[in-house]
Amino acid sequence: SNHMMQKTSALDDGLEEHDGIRALAELNNEETNEGEDSSQATAKLVFVTILLFVAAGLAEIGGGWLVWQSVREGKPAFWAVFGSFILILYGFIPTLQPSEVVDSFGRVYAVYGGFFIVLASLWGWWLDGDRPDVGDVIGGTVALLGVLIMLFWPRSEND
Repeated sequence: SNHMMQKTSALDDGLEEHDGIRALAELNNEETNEGEDSSQATAKLVFVTILLFVAAGLAEIGGGWLVWQSVREGKPAFWAVFGSFILILYGFIPTLQPSEVVDSFGRVYAVYGGFFIVLASLWGWWLDGDRPDVGDVIGGTVALLGVLIMLFWPRSEND
């Protein structure tokens, strides 16, 4: 137990050296649950942030796919209507991003773009059988790594 606490403390110390991650850890302490330390709060915030990017991607891709299926593949018109409603909902998902992580419209959408690239490739593979090739995998990996750097890059308050 003491060994585990030392590991957690070392992890916390290492994380706090990076401004971007420290900003995640410096959540509003009133919102931190009783008994929850800053590394748990940071992990939750990172999880919520990534989950919201994935949710936005699934909503945009899913809504667009339903419209595509109706218009281009001859599916019933209600698919396009339902897809359009999903696309409207998609427009609100990025506004739910925690401001402790990212609070600029441009950065939210830029980071989301990397998630979109990967999710669109996976969606096409899963539903349409369009298996990503090596270029797709490398490009998607580079895009996702790039936007994660953008998201978690240490920034000062003046940036």
